[in-house]
This record gives sequence, C-alpha cells and structure tokens, in this order.
Amino acid sequence: MTLIRWTAAFLRPHRGRVTAILGLSLVEIGFVTAAPWALTLIVDCVLGGNPLPAPLVSLLPFAAELGSIALLALFAGGGLFLELSAEVVRLTHTQLEVDMGQRVVHDLRSRLLEHLQALPLRHHLTHRTSDAVYRLDADTYCINDLVTGGALPIALAALHLGVMFVVVLTLDATLALLALAVAPFLYLCLRHHATTLSERAEQVKLLESGLVERAYETLRSIAAIKSFARERHEHGRFARTSRDTARARVRLTWQESVFSLAVTTVTLAGTAVILVVGGGRVLAETLTVGQLLLVIAYLARVYDPVAEIARTVGNLQQAVVGAGRVRDILALAPEIADAPDAVDAAGLAGHVRFEAVGFSYDGVRPVLAGVTLETRPGELVAIVGPTGAGKTTLVHLIPRLFEPTSGRVLIDGRAAGAYRLRTLREQIALVPQDPLLFAGTIADNIRYGRLDASDAEVEQAACDAQIHMAIARLPGGYATPVAEAGATLSGGERQRLGIARALLKRAPILILDEPTSAVDTLAEAAVFDSLRGLRDGRTTFVIAHRLSTIRDATRILVLQDGRITAQGRHDTLLASSDLYRRMWERLASGGSLDDPDLAGDRQESADLVSQPPA
Repeated sequence: MTLIRWTAAFLRPHRGRVTAILGLSLVEIGFVTAAPWALTLIVDCVLGGNPLPAPLVSLLPFAAELGSIALLALFAGGGLFLELSAEVVRLTHTQLEVDMGQRVVHDLRSRLLEHLQALPLRHHLTHRTSDAVYRLDADTYCINDLVTGGALPIALAALHLGVMFVVVLTLDATLALLALAVAPFLYLCLRHHATTLSERAEQVKLLESGLVERAYETLRSIAAIKSFARERHEHGRFARTSRDTARARVRLTWQESVFSLAVTTVTLAGTAVILVVGGGRVLAETLTVGQLLLVIAYLARVYDPVAEIARTVGNLQQAVVGAGRVRDILALAPEIADAPDAVDAAGLAGHVRFEAVGFSYDGVRPVLAGVTLETRPGELVAIVGPTGAGKTTLVHLIPRLFEPTSGRVLIDGRAAGAYRLRTLREQIALVPQDPLLFAGTIADNIRYGRLDASDAEVEQAACDAQIHMAIARLPGGYATPVAEAGATLSGGERQRLGIARALLKRAPILILDEPTSAVDTLAEAAVFDSLRGLRDGRTTFVIAHRLSTIRDATRILVLQDGRITAQGRHDTLLASSDLYRRMWERLASGGSLDDPDLAGDRQESADLVSQPPA
C-alpha cells in the first residue's frame, strides 16, 4: 500500500488527465461491449432467420422492414463504426496516457535531482556518481511503468471484466461463472513467479548500474588509461561486466516467458472450457450461435489485456525495484534544514569567528580540535600546514559544507546555522584547487559566479584574475566553447577562470583553496596583486602549499594535527614557529610540504572517502 500511495502522490497534480483517461476508458468499454453484438445479430438474425430483439426494434423501427441484404449491410456497417470508434477513443486514450506518463516522469526526475542536490556533500563523496545518474535516468521511468504499464491496464481489464460479466450473466449464468474460474489459477501463477521475478529484476538493475559505472569510470579516466596502455585491460573489465548483465537479463526474460506461457495456458484453457460448455448449450438450443460468439469475443477482450500484463510483468517488477531505489534516495535526510527562525544572510560584512571548533568525519578520529580564531573584513588570512592538517576542512565549515561536531562558527556575531543556508552560501565565494568548468562558453563559466553580470563585469573579473589576455588570444574570445571539464585549457587557465568566477560574485567572504598551484610564478604574483587591491571590505582565506603566495597576508595560521599551533605575520612566525620555519626552509630549497617529516597524523581526505555510506 505504501508504494500505491507513493505513486498516487505523483498523480494528484494530474487529476484532470487521470479523470479524462478514466472517462475515455469508460467510453471505450462501451464501444467494445457493443461492437460484438453486430456479429451476433448477423449470425442469429440475418443468417439464422431469428427475429430481431425487441429492444433493437424499438430503437430502430425501420429495421423490421428491411430485407436480409440490407440488414447484413446495416449490422456490418454498425459493427465497423463501433470498432473504428473504439480505436479512435483508444488512440486518444493512449496519447493522453503517454503524455501523463511523461509528465509524471518529469516531476519525479525534477524532484529527485532537487533532492540529490540537497543531500550533504558527504553523501556525494561516498556514493558513486554513475549510480545517481542511473537512478535519475532509468529508474525514474518506474513511475511511468507502474501507471501506464500496470495500474491503468489492470484497472481497464477489471472494468472490462465487470461490464462483460454482467452482460454474459444475463445470457447464461454458468458461462459467466466459468469465465471467472480462471482468476484463482492466474493468482497462483503470479504468486509462484513474483518472488523470483522481483529478485532477478533487482539483480538486473544492480548489474546495469554497475555497467554504467564501469563505462563512466573508463571514459572519465581515458587519459590515464592511454598513458598506461591499459585499453585492453579496461575493455576486458567492461566486457565481463557486460556479459554478466546480459546473462542476468536473459534469465529474467526466460522467467517472464515461462510466466507468460503459464498465463496464456490458463486463459486458453478457460476459453476452451467456455467453448465446450457453450457449444453444449447451443446443441441443447438454450443458447444461440451468435450469443456463444458474443461470449467468446468478450472473453478475448478480457483475457487479452491480462495476457499482455503477464507478458510485461517483468517490466512491472523492474518498475517496482526502480521505485524502491528512487524512494531509498528520497528517504535520505537532506542537508541541514533551515531553522524556523533562520534569517537572511544578505548584506553580511564577513566577520568570521571560530569558537573551540572540533570536527570528525567518523565520530572517532578528530580532524579539527579546539580551533579558535577571529577574522574581520579586509583581512587576508593564510592557512598553512602539512597535508592532512585539516586546512580544507576548516574553511569548508564556513559555508556549512560540513557541520562542526563541537564548538560553533559565527558570522557577523551570529551562528552560521542561524542563517538560511542558501543565502549564506550566496555570501561566500569558494575557489577549489581544481575548479570545475561547465559546458558552455568561457563567458558562461565566469558568469556562473553571478548570472546577471554584464559582459563588462565578466571581462573585468577576468582581468582581475589575470586571464583576460589569454582569453583574448582565443579565436572566439569569451564566446569560445569550453570542452568537457575544461580539457582544452591548462591547469593554470582553469584555476584563473575559477578565481574570475569567484571575484565576479562579489561575496564578502572569499575562500581560495590553493588557487594558484598550477600557475607559474609571474602569473601567481599578478593574481595576488589583484587580490590585494580587491580585498578591502572582504574577508579572504587562502590555503597554500607555496608560501610565497601569502607572505604579505594580514595573518598566517599554522595548522598541525587539526590545531592552530601558531599564528601571526610571516616574519614573526619565522622567529616563533619551528614548524613554519621548517616549512619555509623546505620550500626555499625546492622541497614539498607533503614530506613525511611535516605530515600530520591524519589524512583528512582519505578518512572521508573510506567511511561507509551514510
């Protein structure tokens, strides 16, 4: 019943179409019920010489005066009209059904994507992207299959059965009851095969999702595959997964075919019994040949949709499995919901304060512990430390990509959780180490920071990010299309486009996570010269492994093992912090902050990915 209520919830916005479909179904049943009577009248009255039924004579008085040929033409023409009318109604009914099905699929897809976007960042880091895409693309058709492939045909068959049972009951009660006798056998067939079909349908869904994942991973990693000459290896892995998927699909189809054969056998046996008993009635002259043909025609009208449902029961089971997979996603708790009294974050000044903040991904191993700091608008705060020290985690707490497990983060004197999440993030611009570029032009990617920005503002942001000249040299300039993930651009160009996007946002809080790691020294210096001129009235956080980028920072935070071990200006830290001095000396001699001597005890990224799915 839960699945039925869930499906019905998506049909409520389309009540008008559902009503129209049901109305057309009733009209179709009327035509389908009346059409076989034409054959009955031809056989019994025209060919058999029996008198016309009294109701027909009262409806068509002139029919009693017509000759045999005229009656034959009348009844044949009437039967043709009824059959064609039923087909026209069925065509309209089908179009409305398909239209409604596609609308419902669109509604479900839209809701699912909205929910996926609302899930915490942790979910997306610990679950396969390809599986989410498969659920969004293939599994969302479950709602269409459940409605147009299951609920509506079953309802139509039930209506057919009810109407025709009443008609046959008026002709011969025994035949009417025999027509219903197949129901228990159909139920037993369904019960016997349902569990196996469901299990195999679920296995097919999982394997098909895995196949998409294999293909996605292969194409996403094509550069590495080519560089290691592993094309055959990857093709072999894909082929094995594909073969397993094909075998599972064949097993499911075989089970569907066996079930369909069982249902067809039951319906054919039922028809044969009706034919034998009805033939006996004709021989005993208690039933006419035309009436027997009418009963057989009605049986075909009822049994055919039942047999069709049996042939597609595998698809219905897959729809049920797909619905379960979609509902599993929709049941996941979204990102932190806004408090009832949450306020709009528009107009923030950018005053950020951490009060004894702690954080852990698994609730056991702390990534941050007792972090306390305060920054004010106009400050450029640099965060340095060995790999795994918690630098990225620290700044991700500001836009609430993660929530602290202890302590609190305040912005302009108010807890970050007191703001509406969407409006808070609109006040923060974040540049990751490897900014993601979207399909579209270069201008589109920069304008992603503020969709209503003018061309002049886009160009100014590019100038501030020291990428304007490189764009100007391109044949299409700002209208140049960007390849997938910015593959045709260098790492430095992608980073500067990301910086331009963030600067265009004009947010009071700017977070730069190693923003120039792929940029040459001269371009890096130019970028930070621009940032120096733009930081007035803005709080800027910079994470860097190259200490030359933050020598003139207002304040430098030295992070180690999730704690701030020192803070101050560059010259002060060189004299007071042994860790900072060793980092500086190592970088000055061409070393790396990833060296074991400097590494913290934690590996924050590895910890995150290794956690079991939420």
